[in-house]
Amino acid sequence: MCKIRTVATTGGRPDALSIEKARFVGHTLQIDVVPRDKKSVQKIAERYEANVIVAGKNRYEYYAYGAKEPFFFHPSSAAFRVKRLAKGQADPLLELAELKQGDSFLDCTLGLGTDSMMAAVVVGEEGRVVGCEANPNVAFIVKQGLQHYDFESEGLSLLQNMRRIEVVSQNAVDYLKTLRDNTFDVVYLDPMFEETIEESVHFQPLRQAGVHDVVTEEWMTEAKRVAKRSVVLKAHYRSTLFEDFHFQRIERKNTKFHFGIYKIG
Repeated sequence: MCKIRTVATTGGRPDALSIEKARFVGHTLQIDVVPRDKKSVQKIAERYEANVIVAGKNRYEYYAYGAKEPFFFHPSSAAFRVKRLAKGQADPLLELAELKQGDSFLDCTLGLGTDSMMAAVVVGEEGRVVGCEANPNVAFIVKQGLQHYDFESEGLSLLQNMRRIEVVSQNAVDYLKTLRDNTFDVVYLDPMFEETIEESVHFQPLRQAGVHDVVTEEWMTEAKRVAKRSVVLKAHYRSTLFEDFHFQRIERKNTKFHFGIYKIG
């Protein structure tokens, strides 16, 4: 969770829409809305000693306290991954998880939602994809982005399917504890606390803004209980998580990360 307060404000040149969106943030997250008054985001952050969510005309931006660059939603690598999938090329995660239409997929580490978007494309309208994000500010930004992002070049398939992703603003372990055994076909973990894996320009602000929970025995136990078919883990190639929690490691040459799978039953 956020350790310091968060405030919302408008874009640099606020209009009626920006003001309305700032009020929506304030109401949704139960945070104060402060006037922009031609101040920079950094000045507002310093004035209120707070994180700042900016409601712009086209998107929301989240400045974690002390961060110089904002976190905002963008499909990132999901866009070209979907295009490769359409050409018949394999996607390592989808291939390992053996996802198919109608499956259910729980992403315990939603982040930008890239892997959840891929899962949503495959499981389709009959399936279900849920993503957990412990930081309520990040969860808000991603949820709004998934629901409202619209850019023709990203492809209709991606846009239609990502609208169905359910965002849970909660710590993954706490959410897992609310679920019955074998609730999701696949449970997925991609911890980003160990080393930087994603090289996207959109990822560094997320590292500053997101909650970096350590994978614990309790987390893994709950994930294995909730999974019906498998638990899939993505981690840096130097990570010991695979061996620590008895995953079959799938080594990938010339990449910074490996996948691991724990099959149920």
